[in-house]
Amino acid sequence: MATWKELGEAKRDSVNALIPKAWLLPGPLPPPTEQRDVTGKYIQQYLTPREIEITETDAVGIVKNTTTATWKAREVAEAFCHRAALAHQMVHCLHEIFFEAAINDAQLLDEYYIQHGKPLGPLHGLPISLKDQFHVRGVETTMGYVGWIGTFEGQKGTGKEKVYESEMVTELRNLGAILYCKTSVPHTLMAGETINNIIGYTWNPKNRHLATGGSSGGEGALIGLKGSPVGFGTDIGGSIRIPAAFNGLYGIRPSSGRLPYEGMANSMDGQNSILSVVGPLATSVGALKLVIKGLLSQKPWLHDPLVSEIPWRDEKEQEVFDVVKAGSGGQLVFAIMPDDGVVRPHPPVRRALDIVVKTIEKLGHKVVEWNPPSHARCNDLVFKIWAFDGGEDIHTALGLAGEPMCTPVSSFYGVKKEQYTASQISRINVLKRQYQKEYMEYWNSTASSTGTGRPVDAIISPLAPFAAARPDMAQFGTGEEKTKRVLPGLSAWVNLLDYSSAILPVTLVDKGIDVVDVGYTPKNPTDEKIHRGYDPELYHGAHVSVQVVGRRFQEEKVLALTEILGDALGKHVV
Repeated sequence: MATWKELGEAKRDSVNALIPKAWLLPGPLPPPTEQRDVTGKYIQQYLTPREIEITETDAVGIVKNTTTATWKAREVAEAFCHRAALAHQMVHCLHEIFFEAAINDAQLLDEYYIQHGKPLGPLHGLPISLKDQFHVRGVETTMGYVGWIGTFEGQKGTGKEKVYESEMVTELRNLGAILYCKTSVPHTLMAGETINNIIGYTWNPKNRHLATGGSSGGEGALIGLKGSPVGFGTDIGGSIRIPAAFNGLYGIRPSSGRLPYEGMANSMDGQNSILSVVGPLATSVGALKLVIKGLLSQKPWLHDPLVSEIPWRDEKEQEVFDVVKAGSGGQLVFAIMPDDGVVRPHPPVRRALDIVVKTIEKLGHKVVEWNPPSHARCNDLVFKIWAFDGGEDIHTALGLAGEPMCTPVSSFYGVKKEQYTASQISRINVLKRQYQKEYMEYWNSTASSTGTGRPVDAIISPLAPFAAARPDMAQFGTGEEKTKRVLPGLSAWVNLLDYSSAILPVTLVDKGIDVVDVGYTPKNPTDEKIHRGYDPELYHGAHVSVQVVGRRFQEEKVLALTEILGDALGKHVV
């Protein structure tokens, strides 16, 4: 009987074998010490000028061309398949390749246009990548688990293997999108880095010394290399926002119930206290709006019982622009949260926050301090909720093939714990609701101090204490060592409160400016670990981003605010 290692290697080899020989790199990549950045001109050397033109156009520009037949859907699909193949060879970002099916689908779209004289839908010919939680006919969903190979979510003989499709996949097809690959994740999905026993480690293409983030790390890496114009990830503790931030992309974590999650694979399915949500990552805010509007036009609330009936609301977006157009009489107000009270972010993260503050003030808007209810209380609730089943689901999935747990996951789930009782879960849910209410009222109270008569419009905060994680730096910690919980403190509060939050790319690490904090005295062991982990030389050139946080179901407003700031920063299209 094959070992977990042999099964993982066979699966990896079978995926890599789907890359056409003409698209294989001529030789091994130089090490990161010689070529840390494989984006831009480095990957362009393997592409034609026409392929570069297509793949470096954002999703809005692509559909402008494909929905008018200016560009053929097939040519666009082939260009992105080629670039995705190159990206995978450089940073290990794909779990599933179905280029041939995608090119055939694109050919059918071109024939449809010729026959009907119009596009199939608003996303006609738009390539979209998917995190390996989506079920797509004809391909597997392993979610990084060796034991899921050849099964449907770990079970054999269900009749769903390579046949069943997730609800959003159906809707994307109806809109005319081209689906062509599924991207890498950390097995379990519960890590801020992307690593598993099938594909290995997914590196950050801008700086291959660093992590791409997780758990939608393959999406971040692929879109960062422009092997996809827009893709979908999921977020239960930062898993859309962290890869978006680490790769200099725009991304949004919507509130739960805004976009359809029905029929997707997941870890700890049935844990409903903090729901994982699905959302897009892309190179522009316009791309995020495009795909969200498209999906909501499909009325997903008719097919997913957890989706709220909230169509795209142009008026909510327009309210923001109306304030801006009011000139000196109309001010937006942003609250600034520089840290979570546990760790001090690295110098480039603090500089990025300062750049955004100065940009807001230059635009004539206002910044205020943010002193909310304790985030330590929030984090404590988050980690209890993530451990409701004691790790049973994760250990069972890994046990199917007897595979070991990767380090970023084992720091929290390495040892199975006692499961919470129903009464304990009920009590934690009460505490969560009380915390949500307290935070809500604090936000409401800011109306008296903003000078606009409105509460704060959004919060600007770091997504992580670093520009990107170094390997094994994004650990969730253990139950006994709460101070080692590095990454979720600046991201998971959004999940507990179920707020909508978007990523805003700001700058790059500059070793000449972002020097080490000499003489800094860390607050605690976690803060010391973060402080000592900063190396300006190693981090040089990495993307630095912040997040823009709005209240529940304020996706339109959050994207409008992010677009305004992105335009002012000159970062509207990366």
